[in-house]
Amino acid sequence: MSDEVEPGHVRVRLDISYDGTGFHGWAKQAGGKRTVQGEIEDALRTVTRSRQTYELTVAGRTDAGVHARGQVAHVDLPEEVWREHNQKLLKRLAGRLAKDVRVWALRPAPSGFNARFSAVWRRYAYRVTDNPGGVDPLLRGHVLWHDWPLDVDAMNEAARQLLGEHDFAAYCKKREGATTIRTLQELSLERGSDGIVTATVRADAFCHNMVRSLIGALLFVGDGHRGPEWPGKVLAAGVRDSAVHVVRPHGLTLEEVGYPADELLAARSKEARNKRSLPSAGCC
Repeated sequence: MSDEVEPGHVRVRLDISYDGTGFHGWAKQAGGKRTVQGEIEDALRTVTRSRQTYELTVAGRTDAGVHARGQVAHVDLPEEVWREHNQKLLKRLAGRLAKDVRVWALRPAPSGFNARFSAVWRRYAYRVTDNPGGVDPLLRGHVLWHDWPLDVDAMNEAARQLLGEHDFAAYCKKREGATTIRTLQELSLERGSDGIVTATVRADAFCHNMVRSLIGALLFVGDGHRGPEWPGKVLAAGVRDSAVHVVRPHGLTLEEVGYPADELLAARSKEARNKRSLPSAGCC
């Protein structure tokens, strides 16, 4: 697969944020369900007065109810459309889009850029509070309430065992033909002065439900239902454990997507398309 842009087109990078509460996820769906991709593509078609829909490619599809602060996508626009509209496109999109989704920046992408395959990491935050009184009403759409006291030190001890390249099949919803091998680069938790515990989760990529499953396992450690060694044992077993709950989506936010230097974009995109396998332990 090539990332060469068709002649006569310009690849444009979009930086996006949205409150996922009112969306059925990122990806367009049949049946008229409201999605982030559908909203932006419809707005883009309208403000450019185009008959066709210009399809977005996104860094990471988010599920229904998941938020994003630093989502990235790209779209290939005809050169004449970009020339005519680029100076006013951002403001026109702001006027057309609903208030729960924003495009913050639009600019021509460097050569070799692919919002999905060029990315080297995605960083999510999951926010939870164990305050006996519940969640601040002003934060209720972005913070999970866990009604047991949480030991953040125990959760961090458990999290360290999950770092590195592994087959995360035990923490993913399996999809046909898709690998569950990922490199978990960061998994750490910190309690803020407001009592909210924020988990930072960064990896080269994530499989379906991976972040929410990892958080579910760590919450079981934090509230004392399991020991700190348990999430690592689940990972090593390689199969879904019924005790690992997929936590609710509203506590999860895609915070940032990382890309390499411009000259490395094409190589990264090619590498990311290769199906991964773990190194063999040897035959003997």
